[in-house]
Amino acid sequence: MEQPTGVDWTVIILTCQYKDSVHIFQRELEVRQKREQIPPGTLLLAVEDPETRVGSGGATLNALLVAAEHLSARAGFTVVTADVLHSARILILHMGRDFPFDDCGRAFTCLPVENLQAPVEAVVCNLDSLLDIMSHRLGPGSPPGVWVCSTDMLLSVPLNPGISWDNFRGARVIALPGSMAYARNHGVYFTDSQGFVLDIYYQGSEAEIQRCARPDGRVPLVSGVAFFSVETAEHLLATHVSPPLDACTYMGLDSGARPVQLSLFFDILLCMARNVSREDFLVGQPPEMGQGDSDIAGYLQAARTELWRELRNQPLTMAYVPDGSYSYMTSSASEFMCSLTCPGAPRARVVHSRVEEPELLGAGSSVVSCLLEGPVHLGAGSVLQHCHLQGPVHIGPGCLVSGLDTAQCEALHGLELRDLVLQGHHVRLHGAPGRVFTVVGRLDSWERQGTRTYLNMSWSEFFQKTGIRDWDLWDPDTPPAERCLLSARLFPVLHPSRALGPQDMLWMLDPQEDGGKALRAWRACWRLSWEQLQPCLDRAATLASRRDLFFRQALRKARHVLEARQDLSLHPLIQAAVQEGCPGPLLAMLDQVAAGAGDPGVAARALACVADVLGCMAEGQGGLRSGPAANPGWMRPFSYLECGDLVGGVQALAQERDKWLSRPALLVRAARHYEGAGQILIRQAVMSAQNFVSTEPAELPAPGQWVVAECPARVDFSGGWSDTPPLAYELGGAVLGLAVRVDGRRPIGARARRIPEPELWLAVGPRQDKMAMKIVCWSLDDLQDYCQPHAPGALLKATFICAGIVHVGSKLSLREQLLHTFGGGFELHTWSELPHGSGLGTSSILAGAALAALQRAAGRVVGTEALIHAVLHLEQVLTTGGGWQDQVGGLMPGIKVGRSRAQLPLKVEVEEITVPEGFVQKLNDHLLLVYTGKTRLARNLLQDVLRSWYARLPAVVQNAHSLVRHTEECAEAFRQGSHT
Repeated sequence: MEQPTGVDWTVIILTCQYKDSVHIFQRELEVRQKREQIPPGTLLLAVEDPETRVGSGGATLNALLVAAEHLSARAGFTVVTADVLHSARILILHMGRDFPFDDCGRAFTCLPVENLQAPVEAVVCNLDSLLDIMSHRLGPGSPPGVWVCSTDMLLSVPLNPGISWDNFRGARVIALPGSMAYARNHGVYFTDSQGFVLDIYYQGSEAEIQRCARPDGRVPLVSGVAFFSVETAEHLLATHVSPPLDACTYMGLDSGARPVQLSLFFDILLCMARNVSREDFLVGQPPEMGQGDSDIAGYLQAARTELWRELRNQPLTMAYVPDGSYSYMTSSASEFMCSLTCPGAPRARVVHSRVEEPELLGAGSSVVSCLLEGPVHLGAGSVLQHCHLQGPVHIGPGCLVSGLDTAQCEALHGLELRDLVLQGHHVRLHGAPGRVFTVVGRLDSWERQGTRTYLNMSWSEFFQKTGIRDWDLWDPDTPPAERCLLSARLFPVLHPSRALGPQDMLWMLDPQEDGGKALRAWRACWRLSWEQLQPCLDRAATLASRRDLFFRQALRKARHVLEARQDLSLHPLIQAAVQEGCPGPLLAMLDQVAAGAGDPGVAARALACVADVLGCMAEGQGGLRSGPAANPGWMRPFSYLECGDLVGGVQALAQERDKWLSRPALLVRAARHYEGAGQILIRQAVMSAQNFVSTEPAELPAPGQWVVAECPARVDFSGGWSDTPPLAYELGGAVLGLAVRVDGRRPIGARARRIPEPELWLAVGPRQDKMAMKIVCWSLDDLQDYCQPHAPGALLKATFICAGIVHVGSKLSLREQLLHTFGGGFELHTWSELPHGSGLGTSSILAGAALAALQRAAGRVVGTEALIHAVLHLEQVLTTGGGWQDQVGGLMPGIKVGRSRAQLPLKVEVEEITVPEGFVQKLNDHLLLVYTGKTRLARNLLQDVLRSWYARLPAVVQNAHSLVRHTEECAEAFRQGSHT
C-alpha cells in the first residue's frame, strides 16, 4: 500500500523539562528536518516545558501560545492574534518527565527498529516513530488545527487508520485498544454510539471499565494523542489571559503568577465530555495532582471554571483505531525491557550495530547502536544500548546495559550480570564534565510507595550483605516513608583520587573479603541519590557520545560491506556523516579501504563512495556531477593509478582532495575526478579480458588487397546493462541479443589493406571514398589522441594500438615500426549506415569489424570469442568504457545469450539459442525499426548507471538482479518458441 502524503506542518513544538536542554533538543529537531522527516518549511521550536509545575494541560496551553506568538510575528503582527491559526497545522510534542532508563527521556529512547528506506542512516528514537505516525498515519486528512502528542508511550498505528474528518468540529481524541486488566491502571474513554465522548475514567472501577468495553472485549485507552480544530484551539488560546490559567504559560510565570497544575485529558478535554456535569467537574482533581496538593484545590477550581466557560460547548469525539497498539513507558525495568526485546524470537535483534561474534547473543535479546568486539555474551531477553564493549564480557539474562565504553570493560571481566540495569551517565558537576555509573535491580521499584528493594533484595538484606547502613543513604531526619530508591544516596559521582567506574557499584553484587576496602572507597566518594543526579545529567554530552559511537560502529560496518563486496548501500551513511558535520572519519576509512584493496573492483567502489561524500558536501550546489576529469592538479594521482601503484595513488588523491573542499563548485569538480580515478581502476579490471585474446598466424594478403568485414546490428531482448563493467564482474551479467540486418543489409563494416607508404591512412564514413573523412598519420604524435573518443579517427587509432601493429611508447618512430614489421603502412576504412547514437551497438560492433579486418590484413586471424574480448580491451584503451553485449550481439550470428561471471579476469561466454522451426520468420515478421531522430548519449547514461550501482541503491541492485534473472527466463521462452 502506498504511504499517504505527509502532513505539511506549519509549526512543530517540542516541550522539554529542563531550561538548559532547550537548545539541545532544538538541534535534534533541526537534524530531523535535514533528514527529511520534517517538511523543509516547518517552523521548529523547542521550548521549556513547565509541566512539573503546570501539568500536561498547562504545557499544552503554553506551547499553543508560543506557536501563536511566533506565527503572529512572522505574519507581521505586533501582538498575539488567533487569526494566524486559521490555516496552520501545528504539532505539539510533550517530552514529559524523567525516565530512569534513558537520560534524554522517553522521546529519545532508541528502539530496536531500522528504517531501510530512510534517505539518511540514523538510529530510530521514539520521537522518530511518533513523528512518522503523526505525519503519515494520524495527521493526513485532518483539517488545519493543533495536534498534541505525548512522547511517553510506544504507539503502533496502521498505515490507513480509517479516520473520517467529514463535517468535523471541536476536538478529537485518538484511542487505541487495550485489555480491561491494563485499563485498571490507565485512562479509558466512554463514548456513545456516534463517537461522542461521554466521560473519561482514570483507574476506573470494574463497572466503569466494563461500560467502556467494545464488542471484542477490549477498551479504548487514552493514548496521549488529541486534536483541536482551529475554533477549539482559539477558545483554548483565549484562556491564556484569564487568571489563574495565565499561570500555565511562560507569560504568567514570568509575571509571578502562582502555577496551577492542569491535565490535558482530565481537565481540558474532560470538560467537553457530555456526561460530565459542571458541579462534578469543578470539584474534581486530575490524577497529575499529588496527595499533598489539596491546599490548592480552590485555585484549581477557579482554573476549571474558566475552562468550562470557554470549552464546554465544544464537541469532543473519539477516533478508535482497532488495529493499533499502545504501551505506556512505565518506570518498570521489566516492562521496558519487554518492549525492546522479542520474547520467543529464535535470535537476537541487532540494529545499527557491529557485532564480531553474533552467535554469542541470546535468543530474543536486543542490541541497538553498539560496537561489540571479541567474545561478548548477552543473555536471553537482555538489552544492550549505546555500548562499545571488548570481550570477554558476560551479561546474563534480564539485563539492561547502556552507555558503557571500552574503558569500563575491565570492570565487567569475571562477572556475570543477571537481572540488573547498569548505566553509564554523562554529568556536569559545578560546570565540570564527568562520568557516573548506576546499578539497580530489574525488579526494583522507582515508585515512592513501591517495593522496598535494591538490587532485587530487601534493604535489610542489602545492608547485611554489603555493610552499608541506612545513615549512609538517608539523613537521620528522613521519614521512613521517604526512604526509597529515589532518595537513597547510592551513586558515587566523585572520588577523591581517581576516575569512577562501574566497579564502584558492582562490588555490591558480591562483596569480597577485602577488609572493607571497597566499602571504604564507596563511602569516601561524593554520592548523590537518583533524584539529585537528574539535574546534573549532561544531555548534550550524552547525545554527542551516542552520535560518536553510532559513527564508530557504522564505519566498521561500512568497511566490512566494501571489503566483503556486499550489495548494501552506503549512501544513507554518507548523508548522515555529511549532515552531522563529520565526513572526515568516513573519508579516511574509504581511503584505507581503497589503498588496501587487493581487488580493483573494491578499490573503485571505495573511490566512488568518496565521490559521493564530496557530492553530498556540496549540498546540491556547484553544478552537475557528470563532467570533465582531466584537471592538471589530478594528473599525478592518476599517473600512480595508471602505473598500478594503488597506495600511492590513493594517498595522492587525498592530498589533492584537501585543496578542493572550500566551496561547492570545487567539491563537485573533485567528485568528478574521483569518478575519473574509479574509471582507471575499472579500466584495469576490464583489461583482464585481454587474457582471452589470442591470434593465429595466417597468410599475409598482398599489398593493396582489401580485407572486408561486414557486420549486422544488434538488438537486445533482455539483460542490457548487466554486461556493463563493473556490473559484469561484480554481479555477473547475462544478455540475450539478436544479430539483425537493416533493410536487408549488414549496416556496419570495415576494410583494411597494406600500402607501400609507411603511414596510416584512416577513413571514416560511407563506403564511397569520396564522402569519407580522411586522416593520415605520419608520426606517433599523430596517434597521441587515441584515448580521446571525440578526436577525429580515435577509434581507428586505438584499433592499430590494440592490434599490436603500433606501439605508441616505443623508441622507434612510426615509420620505423611499420617498415620493420610490415614493410609498409596500412589503410583502414570504417563505415556505418546507421545514425549516430541509434542504440543498436554501432560503435562496439564497428570496433570489432575494424579489429577483424586489420588483424587479417596484418596476417593474423582472430576468433570471434577472442574478438569479443579484444573489443572490451579496445574500448577501455579508447576510454569510452562500455560492456560486451554490443559485440556479442553483432559479431556472433543469430540468437544468443552472453554471460560473464562475478569474477576477474573478465571472461564472456556465449551460448547460441536454438529455436523451433519457423520461429525466426515469425520474429522477422514482428520486428520494425523506427528512427526517432533522437541521439542516445551512451557515455552520459553510463556515468549515471555506474554512480547508482556503486552507491548500491536498493532499487538499482534489485533491478540488476532482475535483469539477469529475466534474461534466463527470456532465453527459455525463445527455446520454447513462446509468443507471449
